[in-house]
Amino acid sequence: MSIHASGPGGLLLGIAVTVAIVLAFVRIVQKAGYSGLWVLVLLVPVLNVVMLFVFAFSEWPMLRRQHSDGSGARGAH
Repeated sequence: MSIHASGPGGLLLGIAVTVAIVLAFVRIVQKAGYSGLWVLVLLVPVLNVVMLFVFAFSEWPMLRRQHSDGSGARGAH
């Protein structure tokens, strides 16, 4: 016996899960200090992998602002 998510219920579930994942990515990107629109890069096949590495290894704008304000997290080591 197998379970299939077909029909209108499966489609609605798929859309709901996709929307939830996209909203979570938008919040993460915004907390890093970038525009939430950067999530649209996920739709571009090769660019999404490149941007993953750019976001992972560059200094985030939020951290840059904290360092320039002198309010960086200290004692977190």
